[in-house]
Amino acid sequence: MKPRIIKSLHCFFALIGSLCIYGCVANKDTNIDRKFQNLTARYNYIYNSNVLLTAHRDNLLQSYIDNYEKILPVYLDPEPQINLVLTPGAPNKELDEIITKGQTIINDKSFSNYIDDAYMLLGKANYLKGNYFIASEYFDYTAKTYSSDLKTFIMAMNWKARSQMELNNMVFADKILDTMLRAEDQLKKDLAEPLATTAQMRIYQNRNKEAILLLENAVRLAGDKQLRIRWRYILAQLQEKEKDFQNAFINFTKVENSNAPFEMYFHANLQRIKLKGLINGYKVDEDKALLALLKDDKNFDYTDQIYYQVGEMFSTEGKFEKAEENYLKSIQKSSKNQTQKALSYLRVADLNFKEFNNYIKAKLYYDSTVMILPKTFPDYTSIAKKAENLTYLTDRFTIIAREDTAQVFAKLPSAEREAKVKQYLTPKVEVTPVTSTPNQMINDPDFPNQALNPGGNIAGNTFYFNNNTAISTGFADFKKRWGNRPLEDNWRQSTRSSAQENNQVMSGGKVANEIVPANEGLAQNTQDQTSLEKQYLDALPITPELLTTSNQKIIDAYFEIASFYQQELNDKAEADKIYQELLRRFPENNHLAAIYYSLYLNAKGVDENKSNEYRQLVLTKYPESNFAKIIVDPSYSAKQSDLENIAINNYNVTFDAYARKDYPAVINQANINISASPDNGLAPQYAYLKAIAVGRTSKLDALLTEFNSINTKYANDMIITPLVRDHLKYIEANIEEFKQRPVALIDFDSKEPRFVSQAKPIAVPAKPLNTDVTELEKPEKIDEVKKPAEVKPVDPTKPVSIFSAATSDEYYYVIDIADVTLTLSSSRFGIGQFNRGNYPDNDLAHKLIELDNDQLIYITSFIDLEDAKLYESGISGQLKNIMKVPANLYKGFIISKENFQKLTNRQRINEYLEFLKDSYK
Repeated sequence: MKPRIIKSLHCFFALIGSLCIYGCVANKDTNIDRKFQNLTARYNYIYNSNVLLTAHRDNLLQSYIDNYEKILPVYLDPEPQINLVLTPGAPNKELDEIITKGQTIINDKSFSNYIDDAYMLLGKANYLKGNYFIASEYFDYTAKTYSSDLKTFIMAMNWKARSQMELNNMVFADKILDTMLRAEDQLKKDLAEPLATTAQMRIYQNRNKEAILLLENAVRLAGDKQLRIRWRYILAQLQEKEKDFQNAFINFTKVENSNAPFEMYFHANLQRIKLKGLINGYKVDEDKALLALLKDDKNFDYTDQIYYQVGEMFSTEGKFEKAEENYLKSIQKSSKNQTQKALSYLRVADLNFKEFNNYIKAKLYYDSTVMILPKTFPDYTSIAKKAENLTYLTDRFTIIAREDTAQVFAKLPSAEREAKVKQYLTPKVEVTPVTSTPNQMINDPDFPNQALNPGGNIAGNTFYFNNNTAISTGFADFKKRWGNRPLEDNWRQSTRSSAQENNQVMSGGKVANEIVPANEGLAQNTQDQTSLEKQYLDALPITPELLTTSNQKIIDAYFEIASFYQQELNDKAEADKIYQELLRRFPENNHLAAIYYSLYLNAKGVDENKSNEYRQLVLTKYPESNFAKIIVDPSYSAKQSDLENIAINNYNVTFDAYARKDYPAVINQANINISASPDNGLAPQYAYLKAIAVGRTSKLDALLTEFNSINTKYANDMIITPLVRDHLKYIEANIEEFKQRPVALIDFDSKEPRFVSQAKPIAVPAKPLNTDVTELEKPEKIDEVKKPAEVKPVDPTKPVSIFSAATSDEYYYVIDIADVTLTLSSSRFGIGQFNRGNYPDNDLAHKLIELDNDQLIYITSFIDLEDAKLYESGISGQLKNIMKVPANLYKGFIISKENFQKLTNRQRINEYLEFLKDSYK
């Protein structure tokens, strides 16, 4: 009996195996084929693929880090990126295997009933790999091809909408969801995910009440436990945001009592306690319930978040001092969760920025936030921008304090002055215990303890190095640039960025136990102590000239601070306070017209008497200023800008005609513009373009008439007239050759080399006409003896910069144009005219490079700083007529070749301009 059974089983398995092989290799539209394709497709491919999808989701659940400060996303997907850069999905074994299985079903099981499932698998796998365009196409094909299958259609539309949301195509995604919801009315089950997806869209649209209704239904219908718990938590968050505290409390309690992941359970518990206090009207003891969580050992790793939530509670109640106290405790207790630490830094920064108006302290904490906050954090860019802007304030307050200190030293008797400077520059090393956190000083609740309060007395906190905040500011800036550096020789040798240094600290690298105060340690290792003291003493504002320069720095700093408060921070009260302090200390200064006008604007609509007082001051004392003209005619500024833009555009039209060699059009347009605005600064340049156009089309006499007219009409012009006079000398030296030409200026073949002489040699080296019409090569420049550049004293109070004031053998003059879209041909032509007319014997060249957001025209090369300054003094007054772009878009400056190579973006340009104020100027 037994052998017979075994034999029968062998036959059965052989038959099954044969059928399986047949089903795998055959692809026929027969009844048996369809059955075996369904069998193998379902169990060999679909089932295994779903297992892989579940495993992938579980892995994602373990690694995904939720930000509980925000409304959680409905699914464990990245947030839509506004500026999405699409790249192919990274290799993933599970997802790649799913794609292979889906393609196999489509290719080899084409008569099975699971082709729609295969396309859905392909779409889901590509979606999870980040290939949202490809995923959307798969889902779109599935929805259109299988529209008769209501469940398949709705699921395909659901995932297509999710794909479009990830691509930030919110309008298109919303239309897809509307179509899906209309079809969904006919479906009785499997509605949870479509409802949740629609809720996510409503959250993006800030339609929270609709999202709440959708999530309530999704939670009720959800079959997946973990998704149901997650959606309930989001539902509670939305209800709390909409002030429905009772229902939010109920849902947070349900999450707490569920099988939620521990972190979600913990945050649900925190929110439940907070809401209980709000519901029951607690005003004193609600923080105790949160702090009671510290007694539970399993909450040990969440101590920082508990203190953070207590701070949030006090902040909601308007108890900002108590809130800051708990945020600082959160910072101190944060050892693992760097995101939480960054959020606590951010809250302290926001309190000081919005509530305490302590912008210097706020800047320090924003800096700390940016250093450790992940760049993927949703508000990272705005936080970084705010930190960058507040650097502007901090630097200027530091300038005021530094100059005040220097002036106090300068007033002392010589012997006492030297003793004070020696004492002030003598290194004092403070030994401070340092933890593995990047900003140990900021971890101290007393750091920074106050804002700078600049003044002129040495006593108290107005004295720079008696002011802990001023010292801390310098130290923080130093540390941000250089990281933690031990007190040793050649400390600059390892020039790590602060971010690299912080990574080293966090990963357990060695940390210095000695902190060098910012006012004493920065320059000591590169300067002998006696030499340093002498340099500092020599730089003190002892003479009237140096005192005037020092005072001007203070005046400019005050004015820039007040303008920043008024224009950037919209803090009129603080701006008025700074303006008044500036007027008190310096009643006569070079910004009075702007100060009175600003005070007039700030008081307008608030205190009409004051407003009228400052209005009259502007009109009576500065009637010809732009401020007075704007008061009389509020549209004056806009009109002037419009006129300036029209003038620039008109010139560019004429220059474009010149570049096209449409010389009749050049002559016609030049005549029109000169007639319309004969006194405009561009008139000589129109006349020059006309003269060249005449020279290209007429004989010598006509060209000489135009050149002589320019020389007479625009005798004082510094751009064109010197160049024309040079041309006339050249023509006079080669008059016979010019008379023989059919046209005065020959248009050479562009393929021929430029600057090749076609005239007979003459004894005196001839000067070229200009870049476009020259016929003689420029004579080689005779080497000159290089003058050693003066090395300025090192200021030990100034934060270390990536730029160097060291002597260079090559300097550039740079014009930064803050718009990469502008065409600068006409501007470069103007620079060439200025250079050839005013510096004919210098081998000056101008070149252009483009950065991400800026264009740099740089004039090369000057052999020392003094030569560069002479050039700057000559061209700066002419830039308005040279540059054919709006004046607010460009600025000029001097820079060494070595520093120029570090100008990689706009931030670096701004850093250099700050560095420049106390270095080359």
